[in-house]
Amino acid sequence: MDYDISKPHEECGVFGIYSDGGTLPAYAAYNGLLALQHRGQESCGIAVCDRGVISYSKDMGLVTEAFNDKILDDLVGQMAVGHVRYSTAGGSVRENAQPLVMRYIKGTLAIAHNGNLTNAYELRHELEHRGCIFQTTIDTEVIAYIIARERVDSPSIEEAVRRALPKIQGSYSLVVMSPQKLIAARDPHGFRPLCIGRLDNSYVFASETCALDACGAEYVRDVEPGEIVVVDSNGLRSIKDPVNVKKSLCVFEYIYFARTDSIIDGISVYEARKQAGRMLARQKPVDADMVIGVPESGIDAAIGYSEESGIPFQKGIVKNTYIGRTFIKPSQSERERSVRIKLNALSRCVKGKRIVMLDDSIVRGTTSAHIVTMLKDAGATEVHLRISSPPFLWPCYYGTDIPSKDDLIACHHSIEEIGKMSFADSIDFLHLDNLPEMAGECKGFCDACFSGKYPAPVPDYLIANKNYDYCTPIKRF
Repeated sequence: MDYDISKPHEECGVFGIYSDGGTLPAYAAYNGLLALQHRGQESCGIAVCDRGVISYSKDMGLVTEAFNDKILDDLVGQMAVGHVRYSTAGGSVRENAQPLVMRYIKGTLAIAHNGNLTNAYELRHELEHRGCIFQTTIDTEVIAYIIARERVDSPSIEEAVRRALPKIQGSYSLVVMSPQKLIAARDPHGFRPLCIGRLDNSYVFASETCALDACGAEYVRDVEPGEIVVVDSNGLRSIKDPVNVKKSLCVFEYIYFARTDSIIDGISVYEARKQAGRMLARQKPVDADMVIGVPESGIDAAIGYSEESGIPFQKGIVKNTYIGRTFIKPSQSERERSVRIKLNALSRCVKGKRIVMLDDSIVRGTTSAHIVTMLKDAGATEVHLRISSPPFLWPCYYGTDIPSKDDLIACHHSIEEIGKMSFADSIDFLHLDNLPEMAGECKGFCDACFSGKYPAPVPDYLIANKNYDYCTPIKRF
């Protein structure tokens, strides 16, 4: 089990910029996508609008693989929309890369989407029976069709977006580009993050503030749940209908998804992770010689654990950041060694030491066992495993790649059993009741993958089959 693929993944990251002429939108989007690369490594794309004409380039692979100076120089325009993708709905193929660019009766639009629609099948089924022909297998195309349909009878593109959004359910942070306007929208629950930045007289939208920093923009605020923000030649304005649902930002943004230097809905990701470590130190103290973190998100929690416990923090594990996505593991023994290719113990640091090791989550349990074994093989006398999230007990339907219960180790084993299976000398997970303290002043978050309390409706067929392909006819379970 490759360390990276044994972790939950988020679907994607979005970026958009409306330039006043002093900033090259394609290059700003490129820099922003580099900062958002952690949110998706399967494919990426940039679309630009040049005086009403939209062109684009997208491909499989990383941002640095898909773009070069020649491609970016050819993407001339006054606006740009960018996207990095990890697939949770629709296959990992080039036609599913975003942004999607659609030409319809009112012109052209480009759309980038982060999230998952829970009613994607019903909407697609309806559209297909009205004669729509789909070119992809992603739910983003469903959103684009609905916006295009609403635009036919709407006075403006923003009004078409406003009419379309109540028809879709689930999670979405969107950036939509028309020939004259750039629009950002966030679902009423606010499942996925989306923020606004300003670069001189240009406006920027991004999934995380680290992307604003990367292109030199100053953070202004977050797009609020249920809000539509429009930028055009007249500046920035907001459209917001009353929202009667509880805000439910995915709490895993703070635990794992977001980059350490990002601010999500006003909360520092770094401070949230340190706080999780502090609480773990209070929950189940242990005598040890050093605290280490599993790179990268486990390091922040380890620092917090060290500060609270007084046990020194050291760098006990090194991560190889240069392993490509195509790393091949032809045999089972090679697959088991893949953790040591990605991660390696600092043997001189850990030898003879009692270690507290912080990691952000355990999904299937195989990776934890490999890392603990690696540390003990390097000479650690004890390894005490501390996890900065509660146990995963429920799948996610809002865009996080958390598998069905069949594949979640905590659904079949007690915490003590998980510790033994991981070869740890002790184990503890962050208590569910401590999540609000970890998230600080976040005014509402979704913890359904830990609690089973889903804030938005989930169709029965999705509950019966987490990996249901919404592009095929519904199977009645």
